[in-house]
Amino acid sequence: MKTKQKTVYKTVCQYNAKDIPEADMKMFQEIARDYCKVKNYIYQRYGGIGSLAKIYPGYTVQNEMTKDGLREKLGMPSVYFYLAVFDALGDIKSQWTRTKSKIAGLVGQNEGLTEEEKHFLRFLLKVSNAFEAVLSGKSAVLKPELKRQYDMLEEQVEVKKLQGYLRRQVRKYHVRLHTETAEGFSIAERAYRYADHGIYISVKQKRKRVFVPLTDNNQYKCQLYIKLYPEQNRIEIKVPVQVTTHTHADYTNFVGLAVGMRTMLTTDEGHEYGRKLGDYQTEYADWLRQQTGSYRRNKGDNPGRKKYKNKKKRYEEHLHSYINQELNRFLRVEKPQAIYLPKFPKPQAGGVSRKINNYTALWQRGYIRNRLELKCREQSVEMIEVIGKDISRECSRCGEIGKKEKGMFVCDSCRYETEEKKNAAQNAKKRGQGDGALH
Repeated sequence: MKTKQKTVYKTVCQYNAKDIPEADMKMFQEIARDYCKVKNYIYQRYGGIGSLAKIYPGYTVQNEMTKDGLREKLGMPSVYFYLAVFDALGDIKSQWTRTKSKIAGLVGQNEGLTEEEKHFLRFLLKVSNAFEAVLSGKSAVLKPELKRQYDMLEEQVEVKKLQGYLRRQVRKYHVRLHTETAEGFSIAERAYRYADHGIYISVKQKRKRVFVPLTDNNQYKCQLYIKLYPEQNRIEIKVPVQVTTHTHADYTNFVGLAVGMRTMLTTDEGHEYGRKLGDYQTEYADWLRQQTGSYRRNKGDNPGRKKYKNKKKRYEEHLHSYINQELNRFLRVEKPQAIYLPKFPKPQAGGVSRKINNYTALWQRGYIRNRLELKCREQSVEMIEVIGKDISRECSRCGEIGKKEKGMFVCDSCRYETEEKKNAAQNAKKRGQGDGALH
């Protein structure tokens, strides 16, 4: 019996081979503006408490929007209109997930609630029907098993008080979405056609498609996203591609990692990957600061930004290319079965100087983490986040707090001395294989 191969999705991009004519770009921008209007209409009409029951799975909204007349008013092809509707619904669902997650965190931190009350509130947040019923002031219609669980929890708490608490938190933290950026639009398979070393894209005019020559001859059959760059006369086509994961019999190692601004990755054995990352980021940050100062000094002369944006894009592409090359080299050389890395802290405001703040703000740590996670999934490598608190200050040998001096870690308790990042990576591995893993 064959084992079903696992797959993951990754995004690939296609680019126009020639500048997009101004008339064609205006037609694309018109679609993007209408797409934005539809999304904002959905956000306003269905983003609140009263419409919570309608957004799952969304066909109620689709039927109501068909009768609404907005599509006819905009003169928008249905292939774009309904994609905008479902895009907006997806955003609303994500917003509700963020709201519930925020409230769940507050419930856990609230010392004024008993464990039984916290359990009851978590049940309401987890069970959609119960959550909707509380917000609408109706009785929850639950499956028998969930109903028994709800009744049991209800007997242990003051229900009305907790329902009121939950409603107050939702009113406080849930917001309706809105967007002003009409930077692109999604497009279904029946609205485009690959041919003649390019792609034909449907526009609002009936029976008309705009031809865009592409830099490659790849052809796809799926929903695409067209991102517009009108000032640069170009577009970017984002394509979700399903990729089969790979398994490697020789990937047997367990590797602790430390992530840095100067050197991208350091392993628990002291191997380094991305040693030039700091140089590239410093060069990029210095150039940005110089350009910002120059632009402010000459703002009255209306300096152009086209060259600036093109060079900024080249810097970012070069930086990202280097990051991906080093991540690939790390996996190829280390052959990990699992990697352990500290949970990244949130960006901190302030710092030693504006210059250092600027370098820190441009640190590509989010991009590094996302790319590492994707590449680990593609190669069937388990990525485990560990608690990051004091990971660089704690001695990996004895566990006491040591000190860092000029890139070295020194422990006064056991006299252990090693490179600072290597010690942090050793702690990451130690915590990952102990009780410090985040699940």
